[in-house]
Amino acid sequence: MGKKQKTIYESVLDYGFSRRDFLKMCTALAATLGLDYTQSDQVVKAMETKKRVPVVWLQFQDCTGCSESFIRSSQPKTESVLFDMISLEYTEVLSAASGYQVESAMEQVLKDYKGEYILAVEGSIPKHDGYLMVGGKSARDTFVEMASNAKAVIAYGSCSAWGGIPAAGPNPTDARPVTSYVSTPIILVPGCPPIAEVMTGVIAHIITFDKLPELDHLGRPTAFYRHRIHDKCNRRAYFDAGLFVESFDDEGAKQGYCLYKVGCKGPTTYNACAEMRWNGGVSYPIQSGNPCIGCAEKNFWDNGPFFTRRAKIPGTQTIINPDSVGLAAIGLTTAGIAVHAAGTVAKRKMDEKRGEE
Repeated sequence: MGKKQKTIYESVLDYGFSRRDFLKMCTALAATLGLDYTQSDQVVKAMETKKRVPVVWLQFQDCTGCSESFIRSSQPKTESVLFDMISLEYTEVLSAASGYQVESAMEQVLKDYKGEYILAVEGSIPKHDGYLMVGGKSARDTFVEMASNAKAVIAYGSCSAWGGIPAAGPNPTDARPVTSYVSTPIILVPGCPPIAEVMTGVIAHIITFDKLPELDHLGRPTAFYRHRIHDKCNRRAYFDAGLFVESFDDEGAKQGYCLYKVGCKGPTTYNACAEMRWNGGVSYPIQSGNPCIGCAEKNFWDNGPFFTRRAKIPGTQTIINPDSVGLAAIGLTTAGIAVHAAGTVAKRKMDEKRGEE
């Protein structure tokens, strides 16, 4: 039987926050989940009645970039997630304890919260023992044990979701994604790293609705991976108009033209970068002038070279010719102007005729 846990609302009050602060947190959380403001009461009810969710965060072959992204969440704020919504029972980055003490904390989770905790995983896992050992146990054995007893697994980052950089050729450690080892329900949250609010939003959804979010055919939450970056890109109008950056620092780059010709993979990358953006919604790579490198897509590191036009537009069999897009756009625009002009002339003549009558 699990340990008695306080509700999220009770935990908020324990930290000195007011009811008003609590409601503001719920409203922000509803927005992050993509809910209408009228549905905020669902989030409030969940936070008032649901207990804090135990979370174990394991790191394997990674760079800690996902953890770094997570602690920079703004909606909901990281401290709200860590102190109010979840009970982070084990983490190598944020734990004050170390060595035997912190390893015993993970073992205690298996006793107290079996089948109740969420397992967050960062980094790929080498198939063979010896490449990665933590606390005297191989990464694979630790993961299989913890994942088999978890309520669900969240694979944070492209390394845990797809294998990432460690699995790039020639893949000397035979690194593999978490999906290669267990059948426990797994949510893939790819990105190098993922957007902070996407990471916290997945946990918030599980807490609010007591179930996993809707996933696409690859196992990614559709709320955050339903659109290509190209579909929501702030430079999309320039793509449609055939206005492209030909080389970095040319006039087109200064004017903010489309980066497709210099290797942008926005047309083939599914992520929420263009909608949610980074650093609290300030910007994202394309807006800042750097082409998307497709870091949320499978095998992105081997899909290079970067900054060279290689992306194929979904639904076509060949790489499109951006120049032809521009010519087509110019042709349609010219035709539209001609029709508009003809209509204007015809209307003017009709008005003149009515005046003479």
